[in-house]
Amino acid sequence: MNPFAVVEQFEKAIAEYTGAPWAVACDSCTNAIFLCLKWLEWAGKEKPRRVIIPSETYLSVPMAIWHAGYDISFDPRMNNWTGEYRLSPLPVWDSARRLRRGMYRPGQFQCLSFHIRKHLPIGKGGMILTDSVGAATWLKRARYEGRGPMPYKDDDITFMGWNMYMTPEQAARGLALLQQLPDNNPDLPEPEGYRDLRTFSVFKNIPTVI
Repeated sequence: MNPFAVVEQFEKAIAEYTGAPWAVACDSCTNAIFLCLKWLEWAGKEKPRRVIIPSETYLSVPMAIWHAGYDISFDPRMNNWTGEYRLSPLPVWDSARRLRRGMYRPGQFQCLSFHIRKHLPIGKGGMILTDSVGAATWLKRARYEGRGPMPYKDDDITFMGWNMYMTPEQAARGLALLQQLPDNNPDLPEPEGYRDLRTFSVFKNIPTVI
């Protein structure tokens, strides 16, 4: 038996639910964003100097962008977002607070969260929605140390990956909870709102879009 078969089942179920041709599971929405940015770099997509995000969002998002090798700007005009927002001008979305049937945007990478306070509270986990088979194939290897779906002793590892895979236990819980999830779920608000990231010392040198 392959214990990771349930991860693939969960991916297929999420893809069907959201309308995405492909869904790639990983261990968090933050790492889903990171992997999407690394895919764009690996695939030779034009890399902008700077990614623009709201100044009120979860603090790991700009960290993932920075670790992926991009510059960041905060745009407070984006702070009225609900459910998801785009990492402008890239085709990557932080969709951590949205999960509803048919939500996929063609041509985009939407990153989901399965944190304990999200629509599918499996504890910790993330998912990437995409319509690119090339991206899905690469992302599945990248999240798993560059490995394919086989014992690594029988595989040929061709690039440096990351340890960001979803465990079978998380996937099994997500698959079970998904069976009871309604089609239309309201976007989740952040209790008491997000703190403006510009007030943290670590982000003090990140410019603000005027």
